[in-house]
Amino acid sequence: MANKISVLLVDDHAVVRTGYKAYLSLSDKIGQIYEADRGEAACQMYNQHQPDIVVTDLSMPGIGGFESIRRLLNRDPHCKILVFSIHNELVYVTRALAAGAKGYITKNSMPETLITAVYKIAQGGTYVDPDIAQQLAVSMAGEQDESEKIKTLSPREFDVFCLLANGYTVRKAAEKLCLSYKTVCNHGTVIKEKMGAETLAELTLLASRQGLIEMHEN
Repeated sequence: MANKISVLLVDDHAVVRTGYKAYLSLSDKIGQIYEADRGEAACQMYNQHQPDIVVTDLSMPGIGGFESIRRLLNRDPHCKILVFSIHNELVYVTRALAAGAKGYITKNSMPETLITAVYKIAQGGTYVDPDIAQQLAVSMAGEQDESEKIKTLSPREFDVFCLLANGYTVRKAAEKLCLSYKTVCNHGTVIKEKMGAETLAELTLLASRQGLIEMHEN
């Protein structure tokens, strides 16, 4: 390979960096490998060496992984970042991808997964650990289903839904919307039926997933 892939490896554990650096070095497609122990150092080294790809952990001292991603992309929107974390929870994955990372794999993945992800992202693609990708697909399908359910709410039901999900009591929601207490109660019952929720807590969680929690202010 004429142009080998240069990598910036960011992890606060020296032993971890040494292990992954040794593994990456086994590939004839990988060239120079730089190391940083935290986000601040990663930003400086990126400016200095302009590596083809940054492989970073999320849980680190200092500014941490998410802020590191933000700063790297702020300096260079074309920066290619692969998150390599112990966390396999979807909340970490979705936040990392939303922040601009091109890929996400876990430290429990098979070693060759790291090489595969680095190759693909360096070539302009994206890569998410297959198991996580499947969970993401299921989660996104669920959120799409919730979005469709919300569309079945009438305008007034939607207003009530947002207020209740944002912490309004039935009485305060009634006052804000100039409706009777009983009317809001009836709307609440219909909303729960349409959304397939049994409790207000479930409605609040659903609203949060759909980005509706801060739509109204108390």
